[in-house]
Amino acid sequence: MRWQTGRRSGNIEDRRGSRIPGGFKGGGIGILLLALVGMYFGIDPALILNIGETVQQSSPDSSASYQPSAEEQELAEFVSVVLADTEDTWNAVFASAGMTYNEPKLVLFSGAVQSACGFAQAAMGPFYCPADSKVYIDLAFYHDLKADLGSPGDFAQAYVIAHEVGHHVQNLLGISDKVAAQRGRVAEVEYNKLSVRLELQADCLAGVWANHAKRVRQVVEPGDIEEALNAASNVGDDRMQRRSQGHITPDSFTHGSSAQRVSWFRRGFQSGDIDSCDTFQAKTL
Repeated sequence: MRWQTGRRSGNIEDRRGSRIPGGFKGGGIGILLLALVGMYFGIDPALILNIGETVQQSSPDSSASYQPSAEEQELAEFVSVVLADTEDTWNAVFASAGMTYNEPKLVLFSGAVQSACGFAQAAMGPFYCPADSKVYIDLAFYHDLKADLGSPGDFAQAYVIAHEVGHHVQNLLGISDKVAAQRGRVAEVEYNKLSVRLELQADCLAGVWANHAKRVRQVVEPGDIEEALNAASNVGDDRMQRRSQGHITPDSFTHGSSAQRVSWFRRGFQSGDIDSCDTFQAKTL
């Protein structure tokens, strides 16, 4: 991915090194990565965050002495460029539809973070919080993406950001609220199916971004799309369940199978059109 000369976003909120007084009063500290990794890329933090925890805000000056490694700082620069590129894409897409795109903030954190959706640990992976319109990521996740999930490459890393920004697009369009309103009104299995459609749509929207990044700004290099497709495949519910529990239970899928995630990302990439991403009207996924 040709990112080094790209524009940096002004919507980065750096909380790396910030401490959260009071600690964490949950049982998540000892949970294995493979048991949590299926939660990566989710848009419903209520499922994985301890919303009921009483946790104080981060100390405002505690990150001043934080010294990231050169590798981590390069990742921070990379994330800033990718976020800026998504801003360029979605500002253009919304403007063409006569709408205004309200850009999300992206929060860099280390270890744990307090969001408007609750308290989260890094092991829970990147997430989007609709309550504050912010994407949250601990850059250490990218090591897990490569080493544990078999998804190396900078465009695989960019896909992570683009997927979460896709959830922001859904939030702006009111799609997320419509799905969230069904919680408790339908059976769990039916709600899981809605969640799958929401996640696959975010994958498709990530593909729309990739189309614009390649066609409009020529930042996509040979092999980049394959990296994104590989990442989408490796975080499918079927593959994650097989790794974590040894068997697959489709009724508990919340993000979609590997094949579905690849298919919808590819659909968005090939069309470059947000209208191609209506997973809720699709008869088959």
